[in-house]
Amino acid sequence: MIRSRTLRTSLLAIFSIAATTTASRGEESNDDSMVWLREETKRQIDGSRVQSNSGIWIQTPDGVGHYKALWVRDFYYQYQYAGEFLDEAECKAAMEYLFDGQREDGCMPDRVRADGVAVYSPGGLNDPMADHAVDNGPFMAMLVCEYVRRTKDLDFFNSVEDKLKKGMDFIHRSEKGMVYNSPDDPQCVYGFTDIVTKTGNLLFSSLLYLKSCEDLAACCEMSEVGNPDEYRRRADLIRKNLPTLWNDETGMFWAADKDCKQLDIWGSAYAIDVGVTTDKQRDRIVDYLIKHEDDIVQRGQIRHLPGQEVWQRLFRDNYPPGTYQNGAYWATPLAWIIPAVAQKNPETAWKWLRDAIKDSRDNGMAECINGSDRKVPNFVVSATNLHYAGRWLEEYAPEPTK
Repeated sequence: MIRSRTLRTSLLAIFSIAATTTASRGEESNDDSMVWLREETKRQIDGSRVQSNSGIWIQTPDGVGHYKALWVRDFYYQYQYAGEFLDEAECKAAMEYLFDGQREDGCMPDRVRADGVAVYSPGGLNDPMADHAVDNGPFMAMLVCEYVRRTKDLDFFNSVEDKLKKGMDFIHRSEKGMVYNSPDDPQCVYGFTDIVTKTGNLLFSSLLYLKSCEDLAACCEMSEVGNPDEYRRRADLIRKNLPTLWNDETGMFWAADKDCKQLDIWGSAYAIDVGVTTDKQRDRIVDYLIKHEDDIVQRGQIRHLPGQEVWQRLFRDNYPPGTYQNGAYWATPLAWIIPAVAQKNPETAWKWLRDAIKDSRDNGMAECINGSDRKVPNFVVSATNLHYAGRWLEEYAPEPTK
């Protein structure tokens, strides 16, 4: 059985030839829903393009340009999963725009507004939830490395490698090498759970750190700058100690080992995508996802936690159970959950994909849903990540002929 990380690398080779290459299997397919998904993804990305006060074009999180800021993690997902719809020169300028917002201590911004103001924590500029979020350094590194893989622009990497290293060094890690969030002074964690006060050694944030270190090591070798061995050492240390978060009783990973020591649906599947699970762990995670479909899936979209469970600690108490990151269902993780499930049960993967497309087509591309409640219409990452999941299935697990 081929690992998802290997498959993702193969896809990047296929779809990162040039920005002008926009043909895909979806365009050639007679499948109306897949054609719709491709066109909708392009429409959302085009609609999110906003010009900053300095003239730089930035990608906002929503397809109508309402938010007027460039978020690091959203931009990464857009570029990683639907980069064929983006202009490479504009992306490079947008990355430089983000670097302009890096703090002196190395902290990468959470976002940079259209007026050039850098914001370091989720929440409002004058009402932040913390000092910073721990995922922006790794997301920025992965974004730049993805750009370098696509364009071979080693001069750009050479010019920013020291800034990326400073951003990675800023992130607090434990002696286990894992990203660590102090219970006494917690920072925001992975951005799609940024209202959640996970503390101790963190699963998702550590996976992002590991992957970004591997990406940086590869780019350092390509460009002959930086220290690839140091990045590999950091990645290997995380890989060695991630099993401390494994819950063998359920066959899933804990989200953290102090506050919010709860089963992490998104993070467990992402561990497969990053390539850190054993074959047995991978199979148990996929079995769990399929077995608990009724608890974690709604119209093809995925909860963070199983059943009706909600997070044990939040930064703010204005997110009732079943809402937003505290119990709603999202399309974001389908980019790595669909490939994971498809390796063992393609029929279930296609069902979830079809259900998510139908919901988005009938009701709009939402950030998250629960019943009739829908949050943030025209959410670009829902489109890009769903688009990638569909593209992956068409390429590697074609739908059985009915």
